[in-house]
Amino acid sequence: MSEQTPQQPAAPETAGPARPDFETMTRDISEVPAVEVITTVAVHLMSSAAVNLGLAEGGEDHKDLDEARKLIHALAGLVTASATEIGSYHAAPLRDGLKSLQLAFREASVVPDEPGQGPGEKFTGPVYG
Repeated sequence: MSEQTPQQPAAPETAGPARPDFETMTRDISEVPAVEVITTVAVHLMSSAAVNLGLAEGGEDHKDLDEARKLIHALAGLVTASATEIGSYHAAPLRDGLKSLQLAFREASVVPDEPGQGPGEKFTGPVYG
């Protein structure tokens, strides 16, 4: 009688298309227009500020007004400084988003800042609802 060795199971085939090389998925930063970099950074600041204001899913669990103040202040500086460079087409929605965050901050504060003293208002001037 001949001795038989058990067969090894075949290696599973990877499903789906081959993954693209990481380098093909990225762009060289020199190819990215300045307006795209500025608006991307602004959107990240807005998103983070909204989370820290408790406006995201899970709201109160992530609320941190001190962090939100810093982010809104940085956003106001970026938007104000870059508005003339990126043009009103890009700056207008950023200003609207900034104003909404400033008003949300005032509403979320137990003791609201005086007009002109809120986050970013040294750059934007007093914000009124």
